[in-house]
Amino acid sequence: MRNPAQLVVVAFVALIALGTLLLCLPWAFDPGRSGPVLDSLFLSTSAVTVTGLSTFDVTNLSLFGELVVLILIQIGGFGIMTIGSLLALFAARRMGLRQRMLAQAEIGVVDHREMRSLIGGIAVITLMVEAAVALVVAVRLWTYYDVELGAALYEGLFHSVAAFNNAGIALYRDNLIGFSGDPFIVLSLSGALILGGLGFPVIMQLVRKVRPRHWNLHTRLTIAGTGALVVTGPLLVGMFEWGNPATLGPMGLGEKLLSAWFQGVSPRTAGFNVVDVGAMEEPTLLVTTILMFIGAGPASTGGGIKVTTFALLGFVLWSEVRGDTDVNVLHRRVPATVIRQAVTVVILAIGSVMAVTTVLLVSADLTLTPALFESVSAFATVGLSTGITADLPDVSKIALILLMLAGRVGPTTLVTALAYRQRLQRFHYPQERPIIG
Repeated sequence: MRNPAQLVVVAFVALIALGTLLLCLPWAFDPGRSGPVLDSLFLSTSAVTVTGLSTFDVTNLSLFGELVVLILIQIGGFGIMTIGSLLALFAARRMGLRQRMLAQAEIGVVDHREMRSLIGGIAVITLMVEAAVALVVAVRLWTYYDVELGAALYEGLFHSVAAFNNAGIALYRDNLIGFSGDPFIVLSLSGALILGGLGFPVIMQLVRKVRPRHWNLHTRLTIAGTGALVVTGPLLVGMFEWGNPATLGPMGLGEKLLSAWFQGVSPRTAGFNVVDVGAMEEPTLLVTTILMFIGAGPASTGGGIKVTTFALLGFVLWSEVRGDTDVNVLHRRVPATVIRQAVTVVILAIGSVMAVTTVLLVSADLTLTPALFESVSAFATVGLSTGITADLPDVSKIALILLMLAGRVGPTTLVTALAYRQRLQRFHYPQERPIIG
């Protein structure tokens, strides 16, 4: 347990177990609505890993069950190790080396000396964004949809927490389809999920240093990659779904643009949907799968291989095509160890997704598109589904549970573990090149 990455995994597993026990209580569901323990485990894992997949309708939960899910989302998104370190800081007014390293493994801070100010900043930013979005959504529900004030405040809070933490769990049977043409709901929630997907180190640097020339390489890559995907995703979704009678086709121009925007932004991080995902065209499902696999920024509430990993591999490819000996990104040379870590993360991610996709194809008798879509959604902790989750056999559900956990803690713990295992080689073997290509 000297490696903090191991403690991160243990902490997430413990939180999932606690959530499962709470969701198994009789009063966690509406009368006559309780399900098997495996379904409670699935939902608990989905909430803690801020995924959003569920094997049953979340509206079957009682108020107690919804609050359990809400708390699990908040703790999972904020990072259980970060919260533990924050409580230790407030209680003892000091942070030991172990607490700093635990939080470092969860939120990806390179310098442990930044932990004290960073954790405090995380708490402030999280509460400010969630409160602002909750207020906008609540006022809209109260004034326009005639929802009672108390219910509007609760629903606004739930969906703001789910959006900023990129969970994608909604309190409505059709997710957010009923709000597809509402700019207040769509833009406020999409803004929250984009901010949550940037990553706390990026957000803190944006707060401290407004001018782009003062940003470090990580922030520049994250902002540039996020911007490119935020533009490309909605454009492709709008182009492929514009005339689809089951999705954007019947909508007016304004609703089409809003829905295309939201449905193109959500797959990278969140999992909310304003159209029927199962009715999307095949090209749209492929684009959505790619966006989910790339994911959000490192140390964020989103999943995937991370946008910086994807961008870095693009620069590796460009350097190889040009014949450069070094990989240079924005006038900075990237160490070979970082490149190897990026390649390792991507290869293991592809292997994990392919393995679970195979399990789904065999056990659930699915075609490739929905099986691959469901697997990538679980690994990237997105939560979008073509509508097959509830009908999956137990073997497939267990496979997705493991994949959600791996997708949430896998890249972080893997990179941390690789960093801790680095050692100086005292000798080198003779060099020889195999044939490539």
